[in-house]
Parts: sequence; structure tokens; C-alpha cells
Amino acid sequence: MAVAQLVEPLIVIQVVAGSSPVGRPISFFKCRFSSGGSGICFLSSSALDILVRSRLTRDHMSEAAHPALSQIVGGTSKVISEKELDEKLKEGRPLRIKFGVDPTAPDIHLGHTVPLEKLRQFQEMGHQAVLLIGDFTATVGDPTGRSTARPPLTREEVLANAETYTDQAFKVLDRGKTEIIFNGDWFRKMTYEDVLKLNARVTLQQMLQREDFKERVSRGTEVRLHEIQYPIMQGWDSVELRADVEIGGTDQLFNMLVGRDLQKEEGQSQQSVICMPLLEGLDGVKKMSKSAHNYVGVSEAPNEMFGKLMSISDDLMDRYYLLLLGDARDESIHPMEAKKELARRIVARYHSEAEGKGAREDWETRFSKRDLNAAELPEMSASDLSGNVLQVVSRVFKQAFNLEKSNGELRKQFITTGAVQLDGEKLTDPMAEFKADAGQILRLSKKQSVRLV
Repeated sequence: MAVAQLVEPLIVIQVVAGSSPVGRPISFFKCRFSSGGSGICFLSSSALDILVRSRLTRDHMSEAAHPALSQIVGGTSKVISEKELDEKLKEGRPLRIKFGVDPTAPDIHLGHTVPLEKLRQFQEMGHQAVLLIGDFTATVGDPTGRSTARPPLTREEVLANAETYTDQAFKVLDRGKTEIIFNGDWFRKMTYEDVLKLNARVTLQQMLQREDFKERVSRGTEVRLHEIQYPIMQGWDSVELRADVEIGGTDQLFNMLVGRDLQKEEGQSQQSVICMPLLEGLDGVKKMSKSAHNYVGVSEAPNEMFGKLMSISDDLMDRYYLLLLGDARDESIHPMEAKKELARRIVARYHSEAEGKGAREDWETRFSKRDLNAAELPEMSASDLSGNVLQVVSRVFKQAFNLEKSNGELRKQFITTGAVQLDGEKLTDPMAEFKADAGQILRLSKKQSVRLV
């Protein structure tokens, strides 16, 4: 049997017919055969995956890649380009790795930490992390993913948010190895003539290629001129920083590519772009965000953080392991045990090992051992809970757990099923008057209970 040696990748196409599943990509390669001669051979996507896991990239089949490359591209959604990044790594110098944030809110959640984890990975390899605080761009408002213009913040609000944001970011990053820069340092020095010259570098057609702008124009929704400035400003940040690599979410790809274009015009080496996936929230559907009420804040109390993480699905657990811890789940242990370990490790990362262990013990006391009387629970005043069972349960979910649930959901999933209990007595009539005394335990579900005081 002739053995084929891969020489170079030619093209990747989508199969629309034939023996392979419809839509499954197949990669074609130029090959040399041991029996002599050459030809075209192909690999299925599963076989190509095996090559990728073996640290052979599609850009580097014919030469050895830098040993750190496979680790860096692991867990990413897109890298532009792996070949460029490999060449930068082979220069043997500390690279300047840019990650920009607009501190529009004082707190960050686990979704925000996905690119921070990648930035920390670069730090551990000896590269220079540059945390760019968009104190100027935040006053404009990032239009990414917005159906309407984002309300601008005052500089005072931005700086106050930046202080708490960086404190939380340093739960992931090494403070001593992080360079913090504010983009107001250069944008506030610009004259109007400077702004016009910068705008002349791009076209309106380029800016309107952004999906969110295109959608708003097609719907007849206004796009403010200051919003069009945002990708230009983010791109200019890369020029000022002389960034070698920029990390961002997949929703930032357009802006990061503008940075490459502006660097090229300035005679700089173009930054490599690393797009990190957007983390799904606790519901496993929508992107993690406060507005969707599906987030885990990095400053939340250990027990609250642990409890939220225990509510995710098994499928989502694998993704959280990869994106938040950089590990694969140990499939040799039971999924419930793996989920407890995931929650413990995340709590330990943002609090301490002792608090991670304590949060697990508290959760097991409350839900595995069902000893609610000894557990640490949120407290609510019994005298404030008046009305029928449906009204009270809705209020407790919102006030104690920041969860808004519809009346239909409360009836069908919690009350009529017997999940709602007062000291173990099931409250199955949504319209019954709620009566309770201080000292009793109101259980809403397997994962949510409150102590009445």
C-alpha cells in the first residue's frame, strides 16, 4: 500500500453530494506517494481534527510550528492568521498583547473573563499584556450588537467603573505583568483636523459593512455618526500601542480588522487577531449578560456563585471547563461530581481555595443532604411577604435571586409540581393566601431557598 505524505493544503470546500454527510467540510491536499509520483488526496473533517489535535495546523503542515502555537489557538473561534502569529512567536521577543475594555459597568461577569484568561495565558508565556481602558471610547459607546445607540457615559462614571473593573480583572491577570493604558491619553490631544485625517483613512461603505449597522439601516433605524467613529478609534488604539496581537470576542472582529488596516497604513507590522467565543449564560442559549439575567458575577458571594454554576446543563459544563478553566472535563467521574468540581474551582479562582471548599460543603448541606436548617440561606422578612402564593414566590425569586419568572412558568414548573414548600409542606395552590412566620424556610426549588426572619 502506498503511503501519502502531505505537502500543502489546497482548498476546503463544502460537500453537497456524495458519500460524506451533506455540508461536512473535506480538505484537499497535494500529496507525494511512497510508490512515487504525486496527486491529490483528501481528509474528512474528523481526520483533520486529529491532525489539529496533534499540533499540526492547516497553515503549517510542511514545517514545525512554534511549540506555544497550539496552546494559544486552543479554545479560540478564529485566528487571523495562525501563520502570522507563528512567525511572531518565532521572533523570540515578548509580544505586546492588547485587550481593550470599555468600563460601561462597575462589575464584570464570567463572560468577560474568557478573553482575560487568554491574555493571562500569554502572560505566563512571558509576553506583555496591555489592558487598554477605553475611558474615551466608553463616552462614545460601543455600538457592537446594539439595535439602538448606546447611551454615552460621563468620564467620571467611566473612571469610577474602571477602578472596580481593573480590581476584578486582576483576579485573572498578573497585576505586576500588566500594562494599563487609557486611550484618552491620545484621543483627548487630537485636534479636529486630526480627527478628519483619521476619518479619511476609511470609507462609509466600509463602516456600513458591519452587520449591526446594516441591520439598523435596513430597518430604517438611525445610525448616529459618532457610532461610526467607534471602529476607527478602536483600530487607532492598536496603532498607538503598536500591538502585535489583539484579543477580543467574535463580535469585535470587524473593529480589530480595522486596526490591522490602520497599522499597515502607518508602516507597522499588522497585529494578529484572536477572536474568543462568546460565553453562553446559565440558560445555555443567550450570551451571558446582566440584562438576560443569566450571568455569574466574579464578585458575587462564594455560595451564590457556586449555586448558580450548579444550575448549568451537562453540555454547557464542558464549555465552561474549556473557556473558564482551560481544561477538559474528566469524563471518568460522574457528571454531578464534575460539575461540583467546576463550581469549586471557579469559586476558588475568584475568592480562595478555602471559600471554594466551603461553598461546596454548603451546597451539599442544602441540596444533597437536604439539611436546610443548618444551611446559610438568603433572608427575607416574613412580614413583607403578603398576598397569594403566586405573588409571594414571584417576589422572592426576584428579590432574593434576581430572577424574573412569568406567572405561567411559576405555576407549571414550581407551584403545581410541589417544588414550592414551606417547612416541607407543599404549596400547590397558586391562589391560596400565603401565611408564614419568622424562622420558617421557604423552598422555591431544589436550588433556591430562603430563611424567613
